[in-house]
Amino acid sequence: MKIFVGLGNPTPEYAATKHNVGFMLADRLAAQITASDWRERFNALIAEAFLDGEKILIVKPQTFMNLSGEAVAPLVNFYKVDAADLTVAHDDMDLPLGMIRLRPKGSSGGHRGVESIIQHLGGVQNFPRVRIGVGRPPQNWTVNHHVLSPFAQDDADKISAALDELVPAVLCIFKEGIDNAMNKFNPKRQRDIASR
Repeated sequence: MKIFVGLGNPTPEYAATKHNVGFMLADRLAAQITASDWRERFNALIAEAFLDGEKILIVKPQTFMNLSGEAVAPLVNFYKVDAADLTVAHDDMDLPLGMIRLRPKGSSGGHRGVESIIQHLGGVQNFPRVRIGVGRPPQNWTVNHHVLSPFAQDDADKISAALDELVPAVLCIFKEGIDNAMNKFNPKRQRDIASR
């Protein structure tokens, strides 16, 4: 079994904001692999599908971003899923808008949703990440204002293109593992740096 978690905030006012790109990717992934309807369990919306005979859970925590671990950890523990079979997608201000980067593990990088998952998994950090660049806040904007605001139209188009590229990247993680997915989908310059 594999679990894909897209991070975001529930309720309609946050649906189109930068913090919700994880939810957006979860929706596209669910549509691509013809997942079941969303059902609420474990403080999350969950859709199920099968990929090459393996069960896939697509998860959108409903706890609000900073408490994401309260939904993810009980789910991981209930299904006894290894951390390597948990993939988490989230927004990343350290990446330029629309850039994507896959990582096999690591710290939260200051992302509170990821931090909550690590904390509730007892400090485990070795789960793959799908990072979606939303850029830094404009001058005189706070971080909260930036991530909780919607995309400008041009930016929304860039994010949509990034999400289109990420659906096959996530499917590659499921089928071939994070290392192969990184080689195929991370920007070339990042791969060159990683191979040094």
